[in-house]
This record gives sequence, C-alpha cells and structure tokens, in this order.
Amino acid sequence: MTLQSTDAMPMLQMKNLSKQFLLHLQNSTALTVLHNFNLTLSQGECVRLSGPSGMGKSTILKLAYGNYRASSGEILVRNTEGQLIDMTQASARSVLHLRSHSMAYVSQFLRVIPRVAAIDIVAEPLLENGLDLVSREQAREEAAHWLSRLRIPESLWQLPPATFSGGEQQRINLARSFIKPRPLLLLDEPTASLDPVNTQTVIEMIVQARSKGIAIIGIFHDDSVAQEVVSRTVSMLPLETS
Repeated sequence: MTLQSTDAMPMLQMKNLSKQFLLHLQNSTALTVLHNFNLTLSQGECVRLSGPSGMGKSTILKLAYGNYRASSGEILVRNTEGQLIDMTQASARSVLHLRSHSMAYVSQFLRVIPRVAAIDIVAEPLLENGLDLVSREQAREEAAHWLSRLRIPESLWQLPPATFSGGEQQRINLARSFIKPRPLLLLDEPTASLDPVNTQTVIEMIVQARSKGIAIIGIFHDDSVAQEVVSRTVSMLPLETS
C-alpha cells in the first residue's frame, strides 16, 4: 500500500482533548493529565511528543488507539474509506476495525498469547478476518522477512517470545506492527531497548513509512533518532494549576 503525501490529508485530529484519572485509593481524587489538547497529524508527517515524564505523552497514544476513554473532546481517525471516525464515540466493533485496517501501535511492552511462536505473532495481522486472502504460508513468509530484517535469530522464530530479552521482544513488536502497512502509526519509544545497529534499522523503517505517506506520531527520547525521523515536535508542558 502506497499513500500519497502530496495532499497532506489529516489522518488524526485531536480537538479540545482532556483526560482525567480518578484515584480511587485517594478518595476518588481527579488527576488531570490532559486539558484542551489539540493536534492535527497529516499524511507523511512524523510528529514527536516531547516533554518530561508525566506530561501525558503515552496517554495521548493510548487515547488515539482506544486503550483509554477521553474525558472530553474529539479524537478523529481517518478510516480506509476516507471517513473520520471519532474514537470517543466509536463502538467497540468500530475501534477493532480501525485497529485492524487503519492504525498500528508499537507500545513499550509486547503482549502475547502464551505458547504462540514468534513468527505467528508477527504474521497474525495479515490473517485477521481473512484480510487480502493471504494464506498462512504467505503470512509466515512475510513474517520471516521482517524477523530477518530486525535480526531475530531464526532459531527463535518457532519459540514463544515471553522469555526473549527486552530488545528481542521490542523487535517482535515492531515487526508485528510494520508487517501490514496502515495509514496511521503510533510509536511509544520504539528504539528504547535496541542496540545501535537495530536502532538504525528502525530509523530506516520509519523513514520508509513516511515516504509512503504513512502518518506517524511518537515518543522518541533519543534525540539522535528524533533528528533522523521527525518532521515537527509538539512540546508537552505542565498544566497550569490554580
């Protein structure tokens, strides 16, 4: 799939977005993490969320992916039909459809089903709902390509990744997210656990994704990585308190 970046079509829009967490162990105190946050992310962009820990950077990605429910505001994600879907109002079925077709999320942690081989974890997005009529064999061949590109030893492909090192698990996570190009990519410190050689490979993957028009929003604590992949930075500032 190749997306044209010349039109700079918005793929993600956040409007007046706010998020509060209720601290039930502290008399249901409301902790405000985001307040009236606004962002537009277009095709081919890579936006870096920057700022100290606790500013809501990871929360923004989880809100966009539907892991968190917004307290107020809108989160508009463009689907493959060109429609903007508000994640704050979308049904569970619509959210799952967007995740399958329109966006991928590389979190800091790999969540997998026990006893499933690494190669099948990577191949699985190509087999969801029989998409593109890809056979299991073809999906595994494509997974093998990505595992090789990210330097996962072939001796590990048939093993569950639960006991892999942190860096190996992160590369499984990346392979699983990049194997099926989707128009929107959410990255939470994608190179945090990687050595320099694999970090360079991921930089190349991100640059290549941008060249295809994929819109990317991410957290990059490594300034040298950010300089290679980012088109602009959004600084997250502490909320004003009365």
